[in-house]
Amino acid sequence: MRNPLAIHYLSCALALPLVAGIGVGLPMTAAVADVPRPASDALRRAASWQKPDAERIAAMLAEGLEEQGVSQAQTDAAAAELLAQLQVEGSDPLDAFVAAAAEVVPAVAEIVERAERSPTAVANDALHPVAQGLRPSIQVWLARSLVRLRLYDEAQPLLTALDPGGTVDPAAVLFYRAACNHALLAKQSTIEDLERLLENDEAAPERFVRTARLMLADIKPLEEDSLDEISRLMNDVGRRLDLGRSGEPVQEREQEIIDKLTKLIDKLEQQQQQQQQQQQQQQSGGGNAQGGESQPMQDSQIAGASGEGDVDRKDLGDRSGWGNLPPAERQEALQQISRDLPTHYREAIEAYFRKMATEQK
Repeated sequence: MRNPLAIHYLSCALALPLVAGIGVGLPMTAAVADVPRPASDALRRAASWQKPDAERIAAMLAEGLEEQGVSQAQTDAAAAELLAQLQVEGSDPLDAFVAAAAEVVPAVAEIVERAERSPTAVANDALHPVAQGLRPSIQVWLARSLVRLRLYDEAQPLLTALDPGGTVDPAAVLFYRAACNHALLAKQSTIEDLERLLENDEAAPERFVRTARLMLADIKPLEEDSLDEISRLMNDVGRRLDLGRSGEPVQEREQEIIDKLTKLIDKLEQQQQQQQQQQQQQQSGGGNAQGGESQPMQDSQIAGASGEGDVDRKDLGDRSGWGNLPPAERQEALQQISRDLPTHYREAIEAYFRKMATEQK
């Protein structure tokens, strides 16, 4: 079994180039290719979602309140008040909808009160007393609060099964669900929601559209078991530790990082051994019959070398105790394996592992 400390230090050399710029689940660079806009009005009309207007949002509130058992007079007054609120420039449909529902539905008012103290204080069963016509939009509102706090694990279940068309803000459903999946490295789900959001980009807020294009360009090249994926997993563990999470999900992520690093190290070692064997084969058959240096063939032809082709394997020594080297020698070895990498990258990874070690203690 490999020494875990050895894997940790080797990871410093492997994951450094990609650890910077990941941020909190969103890309930090603007140097990305734009996702093209729909080419025609016909394509735009074919979008799978549409933004509801103010009248439709007020009607959705009225339908939900009727289902909740609210009196007709209260329902009409709440719908009229919401419609007036939505006419105000810059009003947020989710905030306005939830506030209007909270005015006449005690269960919604309790959810709002708890969420304002802490979104995580809202238990799953708190939504059960809320009518089905109101619940989806309240779930989006609550999930948005969780995403803003980087609580992607808690927000994701609220959004997973939602139909964007059943809410007052379909763009918010697609965007915040994609943000959760992006942070949690669910690549295909992220791409599907972002591409669906951009089907009707003119109906979405500009901040959603710009960030969606950045996220698409960031997530599409991601490959499984790559250095890029490993660095993102490290970033996710760092986020969880920053939030005070150190339970089983964090430990599973940490083990996943170690497993992927081990797999990648094995692959690199195998490639190195193959290169060494090829070099040894070339050296052993490199001299001519007179002992001079070999010359390249003038024409393409089958070489006349003879022999079984076996070569002596290079003795790489006992590597199982690499992580137990004295501090000075270990530091020198670390500098050797990371000598071609920028210093600030190495410091970022070392800080990550120091944080992991502190949490474990």
